[in-house]
Order: sequence, then structure tokens, then C-alpha cells
Amino acid sequence: MNFDVIVIGSGPGGYVAAIRASQLGFKVGVVEKAELGGICLNWGCIPTKALLKSAQVFNYTKHLADYGIKMTGDATADLPAIVKRSRDVAEGMSKGIQFLFKKNKIEHIQGFARIKPGKIVEVTDAEGKVTQLTASHIIIATGARSRELPNIKQDGKKIIGYREAMTLPVQPKRMVVVGSGAIGSEFAYFYNSIGTEVTLVEFLPTIVPLEDEEVSKQLERSFKKAGMKVMTSSTVESVEIAGNACKVTIKTSKSTEIVECDIVLSAVGITTNLEGIGLEETGIKTEKGKVLVDDFYKTNVDGYYAIGDIVHGPALAHVASHEGITCVEKIAGIHVEPIDYGNIPGCTYTSPEIASVGMTEKAAKEAGYDIKVGKFPFTASGKASAAGNKEGFIKVIFDAKYGEWLGAHMIGDNVTEMIAEVVVARKLETTGHEIIKSIHPHPTMSEAVMEAVAAAYGEVIHI
Repeated sequence: MNFDVIVIGSGPGGYVAAIRASQLGFKVGVVEKAELGGICLNWGCIPTKALLKSAQVFNYTKHLADYGIKMTGDATADLPAIVKRSRDVAEGMSKGIQFLFKKNKIEHIQGFARIKPGKIVEVTDAEGKVTQLTASHIIIATGARSRELPNIKQDGKKIIGYREAMTLPVQPKRMVVVGSGAIGSEFAYFYNSIGTEVTLVEFLPTIVPLEDEEVSKQLERSFKKAGMKVMTSSTVESVEIAGNACKVTIKTSKSTEIVECDIVLSAVGITTNLEGIGLEETGIKTEKGKVLVDDFYKTNVDGYYAIGDIVHGPALAHVASHEGITCVEKIAGIHVEPIDYGNIPGCTYTSPEIASVGMTEKAAKEAGYDIKVGKFPFTASGKASAAGNKEGFIKVIFDAKYGEWLGAHMIGDNVTEMIAEVVVARKLETTGHEIIKSIHPHPTMSEAVMEAVAAAYGEVIHI
């Protein structure tokens, strides 16, 4: 079987690259060992958002009286039913990829791929049958999996990763979540919301440590207000399993504590899927678990490319998708610009939500910028007051000398839907005054962006 382009992996990098390649007239094949859509659609972005929506709806039932609504009896969270809804959503999305492949005449080859020299891909199916494919261009998009720490070995039952956390058959009464990045924080919020006693452990001084410090502190306050125990500057030394219980030894800055729980969720990052795919045999260079590529995702070996979690840059679905598009458009001879990794939005779907792009205030100062900072709290937002959740704020950072929009950091309801305004504005090199003079609808959460920018320039009206 010969193709113009073979893509290995069908996650948000792989399937998007395949579809764009087909649109450009290439004959395309995609090799996938599991479900179409990869981790994101099946075990990551999409099903977790379905779980989090259930948690949000359940939280609303706890506050019905605040909205003037009466209900006889208390609502209960049915974890198996919540999980089923999440799996149904994921299955629907995966079927959507199947439809898109048929629409774009993309060949789906099921099995495990191994690249060989000479632009060859060997695919081994579930029965052990080996099929050899050839292509002018081979794009590797094999993604990543949950990272394991030596002292917190996952057994899939008592010590689990994000995959098992999405399909637990029984709701744990107590859970320790290790790591407070997006994955850890989202699962901590989900299980805390449906009634599990959650302890969130973070090695660094603040949770969601990649975010602006003020955002991190706000999320920690919100988590604690919701009844979660948050332990920062803390390390899990060991986990002892005794019967149905786990004894977690946690070293803090002051002492050592033992926390008992039913489940330990390890959410300490990801590890790239590079083993056994033929990189060494083909001569493709790697460094620190990442494939080395140029600005257009070409490896050191002609005809082989890599995108997504296995290359430099943030391991985010939307980044992988744009890398895939950039890669195939370059292959097609279209003039494309390298991706600006300084303008990548990040979102965390806790409650309150977090969204950010660009430099934090600390990073901007360390880079030597003279900055203007504007901040608008949702306590001053009419829409937030009407919606019943005034937690959070929007914070913007500008270069005082030239007016460059250096960064924006948001925490509150629906901010993941609002960050794109800043991404586009930064792409277009929009000034703060242009934002102030762009009329935002009232009442909306998004007008807080305009208010925060106005605050940076001393023109804010509502605070």
C-alpha cells in the first residue's frame, strides 16, 4: 500500500494533519492502534469535560435556593451514570472522526506502526499480521501517556492514572490527587464536587504552578472554600496499600503527615510514546524524550516528520492540531509561518475556570519589561452577579513603553471561552486603547476584558 502521506496516530494532531493533507490533494493513510481520535477524544479533553459538566450541574442543585428554586429532597451523584454519559460523549466524537475520514477519503489502518528506513511503515494488527506501507511523507503523532513516579507505581486499582480516574466503578470516599496541573486540578475538582473527600498534593509552592501567582492563589482559595484539602510545597514519599485503604506518606515543609484514602490519583505529567516505533533504526534524533524537529516539524531524516506531544512546545490538543496543519501545508509547498509558541492559550476546566496566554506578571518583570497591569474583579461584573458566581478576575499585562499586550490571566466562570479575544488581539498586535474603544456587549463576562485593559491605562469605570 503506497500513500503520499502516512500519519501514525489519530489524536488531535494526527487526524487534523490527515484531513488537511487530504484537502490539499494527497493520498492519505492513518495508522491507529486504538480508537480514532486518540487520547484527547477518547480518554482526555472531551470525556473529562463531560464529567466536569456533570459536576457543575450537581453543584447547581446544592444552591437552588440561591436562585429562588425549591426542590424536595437532595440530589445525589450517580458516578456510574456520570461515567456512562462521559463515555457516550467520547464514543460519539470518535464516530465523528470515522465520518470525517470517509468524507475525506482517508484510509484507516488498524494496528501498531513501526517506521523503517526508506520511508516504510510496518503495521502489526491484533492478530500479529504485518502489513508494509510506503509513503513520500511520514508524520509521527504518537502522543503521550500518564507519567509514573518510581515511588508511586500505578497498579490501575488503588494507585491510578487519569484513564482509570475517568471510569471508576465506585465513587471513592477519600482520594489523594498527586500533582495540581490541569489534569490533577480538574479531577480534584470533579471528585470533590460529587462528595469525595479530596486531598490535593503539589510539590511546588502554588497549585496550577504554570499560571500567574494571583490566579493560583485564587484557585487555592476556591478549592479550600469547597472543602478540599490543599497541600503545597509537599511531596508524596510513599504509598502503602493495606486491604482497601492506602496510607499516603506526605512530606511537607514543616513535618511529615500520613493521609489515608481509598484511591491515589497520580497526575504528575505525561511521558511521550516513543518506545518501539523505530526511531533508532531510522536514525531520527531525540532529546529528553522528545523528537527533534525544525520549525515545520521535519526531523533530521528526510521524509519523516513529528508533531504533537512528542515534540517541543506545550502538550495541548490545539497546539498539536495547528502543528499538523502547518506541517502538511509546508509539505504541499504553501507559504506558512512558524507557530508563535508565545501566543498559545492554556485552559483549565475547574470551577472557577482558568485561562491564560502570554507572560505572567513575574515573567514579564524578569524579562526586564516596564509593565502596566490591569485587573478587573468579577465582583464588579453585573453578569457574574446575575449568574450567582462572582469568584475570580481578569488580569492583563502590557509593555508600558510600546503598548505590546504581554499576557492575560483569567479565573472565573466561562473564561475558557473568553481567552481567544486576547489571542487574536495579540496576533494582530492590537493596542490596549483599541480594546478599550471596541464596544463589548453588556451585560457579559467578556466586557471584563475591556474593563481590565481600561484599568491598566487608568480609565476603568466600574471599580
